[in-house]
Amino acid sequence: MSRHVVVRDFERVPAEILKELAEEGASTVHEADGRRGAFTPELRPIQSGARIAGAAVTVSCHPGDNLMIHAAVETVRPGDVVVITTTSPSTDGMLGDLLATSLRAHGAIGVILDAGVRDAAELREMGFPVWARAISPQGTVKASPGSVNVPVAVCGQVVNPGDAIVADDDGIVVVPRDRAAAVLAAARKRTASEASKRERLAAGELGVDMYGLRPLLERLGVEYQ
Repeated sequence: MSRHVVVRDFERVPAEILKELAEEGASTVHEADGRRGAFTPELRPIQSGARIAGAAVTVSCHPGDNLMIHAAVETVRPGDVVVITTTSPSTDGMLGDLLATSLRAHGAIGVILDAGVRDAAELREMGFPVWARAISPQGTVKASPGSVNVPVAVCGQVVNPGDAIVADDDGIVVVPRDRAAAVLAAARKRTASEASKRERLAAGELGVDMYGLRPLLERLGVEYQ
């Protein structure tokens, strides 16, 4: 018989680092971490304009069964992002406004859900950000064991409890806990560099000149006529 666990305590990325990662955004963080950590784009935000970063609380559920999400609530701390996956593909509505209300009461700032979400309008109204595979009225049961705060695989990435999850309209990125500070430093440098480039482009400078691309175009045989 498989062993199922709920891990109550684990080390998280510090809150001050998470706050700044949220400000940098998913795309910048992805580039700053050597273009690593991006989820494949099947999970999309059900809202517009949300930008969050939090420590991952991970949940592994049986498809069509949200029992383990309820079990995960007591492990949530302020600023956490709950990352939920199922043991086989699912688009069932695993999370609605009642469960989101419970998660928020314990400090969760958002959910990454590799399954379906229901009560989408209510979730938007309450301002609780969710990135999900589908929106579906299909309900779930509470009958099957799973695990909380164990490593999970979601959309091509492994997420460990306590890792940094950065999510916005561009998508979702995971940064391993032990790399988060270094990635933030790299993201800050990238943002400063982009600000300078933005000013030059706004002033009319061409990207082919700013990035030194004319020799490359010539080597590739591109001819101007």
